[in-house]
Amino acid sequence: MAQYVILSKLTDEGRKTIKQNPDRMLEVNKELEGMGVTVKEQFAVLGPYDFVNIVEAPDNETVMRMSMELGARGSVELLTLPAIAACDLLSKMK
Repeated sequence: MAQYVILSKLTDEGRKTIKQNPDRMLEVNKELEGMGVTVKEQFAVLGPYDFVNIVEAPDNETVMRMSMELGARGSVELLTLPAIAACDLLSKMK
């Protein structure tokens, strides 16, 4: 499975939703599993983004579909980065 880092920023609507229903984040994680994306780690962070998520998915197309689905809701803006484990990169450099 490929790994991705997703940086997310809540919109005003997203902040209202989380305030009214904090469990919504967990509900979205379950929705993602239905799309073939598994959330491995999730962090709330300070700075220009609100959350950093580490996810696994079978391919870029699956992650793109997830990104379009979540973005279309208007509650979050996403920046998705494909990730390669450093040890895997090093092994390919030898």
